[in-house]
Amino acid sequence: MTTTPRLYRKPISRFWWVRRRSYLIFVLRELSSVFVAWFVVYLLLLVNAVSSGSEEYQRFLSRSAHPWMLALNGIALLFVLLHTVTWFNLAPKAIVVRVRNRRVAPAVILGLHYLLWGLLTAITLWVVLR
Repeated sequence: MTTTPRLYRKPISRFWWVRRRSYLIFVLRELSSVFVAWFVVYLLLLVNAVSSGSEEYQRFLSRSAHPWMLALNGIALLFVLLHTVTWFNLAPKAIVVRVRNRRVAPAVILGLHYLLWGLLTAITLWVVLR
């Protein structure tokens, strides 16, 4: 009778990713994609309500004013901001830009991302609030 040896596997906690900040940020960033998808669905629901007429649009607005919907969208906004910031911080590592055969410094790429984000946010606010 022969037995095959079994390797010892140390038990791993389900919350192993909470112990290190870098792992926590990684998991939260991956989770943030669910909230990005929620904003896409919410925007499509808004477009559908607007295209269906005034009464449907008013119904959409009243549903959107419920505290649970405001809380969900507030949490989603925080996750989308986390997603954006972590993506922008990864951009200099993922993008190699060359100008006149010289590599553009990562700080310049990062700065331009944030500058364009700020500019587009300002333009959006100007269009919406005027």
